[in-house]
Amino acid sequence: MSFFGRVLASVGIGAATLDTVLEKSAYAQGEEIRGVVRLQGGNLEQRIDGIEVSVMTTYAREINDKPIQQKAVVARYRVADALTVQPQERRELPFSFILPASVPISIGSGQAWIKTVADVQSAVDPTDEDSIHVIPGAGRKAVLEAIEQIGFRLRKAETVYAPRLGGAVSFVQEFEWIPSSGRYRGLLDELELTFVGSPIGEVRMLLQIDRRSSGLAGFFAEATDTDESFVRVTLAQRDLDGGVSHIADVLQDIIDRYAH
Repeated sequence: MSFFGRVLASVGIGAATLDTVLEKSAYAQGEEIRGVVRLQGGNLEQRIDGIEVSVMTTYAREINDKPIQQKAVVARYRVADALTVQPQERRELPFSFILPASVPISIGSGQAWIKTVADVQSAVDPTDEDSIHVIPGAGRKAVLEAIEQIGFRLRKAETVYAPRLGGAVSFVQEFEWIPSSGRYRGLLDELELTFVGSPIGEVRMLLQIDRRSSGLAGFFAEATDTDESFVRVTLAQRDLDGGVSHIADVLQDIIDRYAH
């Protein structure tokens, strides 16, 4: 290959390319993702130091009082170590990994994608991005259905910067509900739910219960945030095994303690 050809390859022209193909486009938190990276050689031999796939998302935060959407790596996995790809050579590199529970559900501002990068020596790194639709794992799905069952309607879901709550990641996904029917309508302004890191067999969450204010006392309570209660909740496997109706009863008992 001529010197000119190597120069072109270094900026991505005539260089190796890659395409990641997933088994499907929708996955539940905690589900195994399987796929293959299809590597296509370019016009010359190229050394690749490694290939990685990353689970990506975005979250809202403020920097210098300016709201931005920050990209974040949720998890990173090695697909291949160092290899040499010959001109026009084709390779298929299979991979699999478990989708972390910290990946935001695809609702509201929640989004996620798989980014594949090949580390090519002295050249532009070929990349590929594939969007995925994320649905809640079984336990979290049951919690969301239970909240609807006791009369709340989802108003907003947002992924936000929260390093103290995010555990291994710097963000959490917040779900904001308003009472639309039942006993909490007129009693609560809203209910916020944030799932936090949980061991297998449990669902852990933080509830923010916002009571409706009325009168002068209510005005001062709202001004001093004393109309809000923060409650940490853990649902054990026996609670999850009880199904949506049992989880609804558990959550209703907890909310009742702080609703007045």
